[in-house]
Amino acid sequence: MDFLINENLSLIAQSAREFAKQHIEPHIMEWDEAQTFPVEVFKELGKMGFMGILVPEELGGSGLGYDEYVSIVDEISQVDPSIGLSVAAHNSLCTNHILTFGNEEQKKRWIPKLATAEWIGAWGLTEHNTGSDAGGMSTTARKEGDEWVINGAKNFITHAISGDIAVVMTRTGEKGEANNATAFVIEKGTPGFTSGKKENKLGMRASETAELIFDNVRISDANRLGEVGGGFKQALAILDGGRISIAALSLGIAKGAYNASLKYAKERHQFGQAIANFQAINFKLAEMATEIEASELLIRKASFLKNNKQPMTTIGAMCKYYASEACVKVANEAVQIFGGYGYTKDFPVEKFYRDSKLCTIGEGTTEIQKLVIGRNILKD
Repeated sequence: MDFLINENLSLIAQSAREFAKQHIEPHIMEWDEAQTFPVEVFKELGKMGFMGILVPEELGGSGLGYDEYVSIVDEISQVDPSIGLSVAAHNSLCTNHILTFGNEEQKKRWIPKLATAEWIGAWGLTEHNTGSDAGGMSTTARKEGDEWVINGAKNFITHAISGDIAVVMTRTGEKGEANNATAFVIEKGTPGFTSGKKENKLGMRASETAELIFDNVRISDANRLGEVGGGFKQALAILDGGRISIAALSLGIAKGAYNASLKYAKERHQFGQAIANFQAINFKLAEMATEIEASELLIRKASFLKNNKQPMTTIGAMCKYYASEACVKVANEAVQIFGGYGYTKDFPVEKFYRDSKLCTIGEGTTEIQKLVIGRNILKD
């Protein structure tokens, strides 16, 4: 593995940093308080090439790899994790699923619109009664001639209301059967395909989360991704890359909280000196910096393996597990360093603290990551 940051990667990170400072930072609390999903910002991110990071240039994307992807999500999340989450979900879930498992016709039909953010993408797996137990989903697809009829609902779906297109996992077999899920692409405006309740969340409030509802939705077989029954295996493969996404998001949150804490600890004086000089605070900063460094090393290793098409399920789960738990710890310590000010919305660490918890839950809980790691190390 090459740990040197090349000039191209530095320039891309700087570009993301400058965009976030100019277009995102002035509106952070406004969007958070109102739960505003700023679609216009994502259109601008599309012009920057940040909504089709992994998409080949011939399909309208940036043609970059996971190192660049991690840096972009990291830099944006240091400013506003909500926007980083939506960038990650659009790139690694909806867009990447079509890119990975779609045929050439499907890629040409949908990917260019997603890569430029002409369309915002959603991805539907989770349901009200099936979170980690995705194999027991109730959303069904029934074949009728050359069409499929889809009924059911998905919840906790990023971009469910504002999204223009969704990749949706459905059950095409009986519950409990192997290979009982199939993936479909559904465009907004399709009769019977609507959005439901928007969630009022603790954090990540500028990243829209809501229900997707399917009421006798009829779509062509041309909207099916891959083989009938292959949907769950596809979803697991997509979640492998998604773990890098959430780890990068976690890394950005941790860095944002740490940098704010370091600055504050140097400026805040008590008993005649900066509080950074007191061992209690200095040790906290040391632990935070170490957690961040360890997180990034795991993420960069997972990215290296993904870029080189090597097995990375275990390392991917490790980086997601470690980085997400680390960002919660770092954000918690950041609030402690700020003291009473850290509990107010006038300082940034309060929001990092609220946003951090999602990272231990989304795209596979900490417990699921441990399950994946544990099973794989026993196999090895």
